[in-house]
Amino acid sequence: MQYDAISHQPVLNNQQLEDQFYDHLNLTEHNDFIQKRVRMRIPQNYHQAPIISSLVEKYGLKVNILAAILGANGEGDGWFDLALIGIPEKVNVAIIYLSELDIEIWLEGVNNDIW
Repeated sequence: MQYDAISHQPVLNNQQLEDQFYDHLNLTEHNDFIQKRVRMRIPQNYHQAPIISSLVEKYGLKVNILAAILGANGEGDGWFDLALIGIPEKVNVAIIYLSELDIEIWLEGVNNDIW
């Protein structure tokens, strides 16, 4: 096993890191994850709030930004098309968090007139 010269901690390869991550979440494999597509409008008054990064920090999700529309100089609303990836319970709680902030959200597969 190789060790880091500064921290003296074992240096892990990608597979070992991935295995540790799934062990930490008590998952046997990444097939326990789901992906939900969420489109949302973030009002201008939330521009300084770390809403998308909160999805990662608070709920342990992987967030993929599929598309975004932002006004120049942060003016107007921001529109985001996201893929939220994680265990089902965390993804669902994160969507509840967004709705509690009064952020307009549209979920894939739900009939919406916008987008």
